[in-house]
Amino acid sequence: MIRFYKGLFFAASLGFAVAAVARTPVFELEIRDHLFVPEELVIPPNTKVKLVVYNRDSTPEEFESYELNREKVILGGSKANIFIGPLAPGVYPFFGEFNPRTAQGRVIVE
Repeated sequence: MIRFYKGLFFAASLGFAVAAVARTPVFELEIRDHLFVPEELVIPPNTKVKLVVYNRDSTPEEFESYELNREKVILGGSKANIFIGPLAPGVYPFFGEFNPRTAQGRVIVE
């Protein structure tokens, strides 16, 4: 009888974890011709979000942001998932470490 309750508790816990992940808003960003497209992403305040970054270029790029405390190398022709937040309202710049003059963008939290 105790095993049943442990299994039920585990299944219920797993269900809550899956439900929590399913509610995470997803925002997409592309790297094309050494540019971030779109240049600005508007996300809700006080919410953890998932950025899916697609690198459409053949060369690698690094998503970097001091304000977001994130850095991630994304190989050419691949994608990366980056979780950010929850964040207070404001503007959080990011850039491409390998092409900082052209690959620039902002997360706007409002």
